[in-house]
Amino acid sequence: MSSGRLLKAYTWLVIIWLSSPIAVMILFGFNDKKSKSNTSWQGFTLKWYHQLFEIDGLTSALVTSLLIAVVSTAVTVVLGTLLGLALGRHRFRGQGVTNFLVFAAISTPELVMGASLLSLFVSANLPRDALTITIAHVLFSLSFVTVTVRARVLTLDPALEEAAKDLGATPWATFRQVTLPAIMPGVAAGAMLAFALSVDDYVVTSFVNGSTMTFPLWIVASVKTGIPPQVNVMGTLIFGIGVVIAVANSIAARRRA
Repeated sequence: MSSGRLLKAYTWLVIIWLSSPIAVMILFGFNDKKSKSNTSWQGFTLKWYHQLFEIDGLTSALVTSLLIAVVSTAVTVVLGTLLGLALGRHRFRGQGVTNFLVFAAISTPELVMGASLLSLFVSANLPRDALTITIAHVLFSLSFVTVTVRARVLTLDPALEEAAKDLGATPWATFRQVTLPAIMPGVAAGAMLAFALSVDDYVVTSFVNGSTMTFPLWIVASVKTGIPPQVNVMGTLIFGIGVVIAVANSIAARRRA
């Protein structure tokens, strides 16, 4: 077998291995379970889609996670875009240290990040609730958005901005009409990444949540009593929406190209 065919076969094996948990999640969202556990197939049903929001605690946790994700993503995108522009376009004293801190935040283990943020909030006498969760999500997502935007900025042609300025555009008009549209694919990718990280995070959130319950925390807490099929349904819907957004973004990028 040639190296190309071997690589292709290996790639497909990796894809199948990664997608198997997703397939199980989707499948057991249709499981007509008769007991508390949802680990064995007992029949096909659509009733869990009709009863999706009947568990108040689960619905509340999902809404909390989505609200925190939206707010943290909005803040992260603004800060990460500005920081990515600064690191990709300008040279300044301390830039090397800044780059190191950005990548260090990405490589820091989640346990260390969560413990550090807990110490920070305790030292500041800040009560742990949805606000501290949002701050924590902004802090660990900021580096991902910064790196994504910076990579896009490094590919830009400075002559485009210079041409806009020569034609009389103000700095704000140049940014809004030239720079921002050019880096928008990087900004959109960073936003989707930050949103996914926020909705999915368990480790860091478990350190700073206080009594606030998010979607991942609720799932882990329900393991002892049995995870209801509605969790699989919600996970399937979230996954499906993510796939639709990714496909739409890919199609839009090809049309722009």
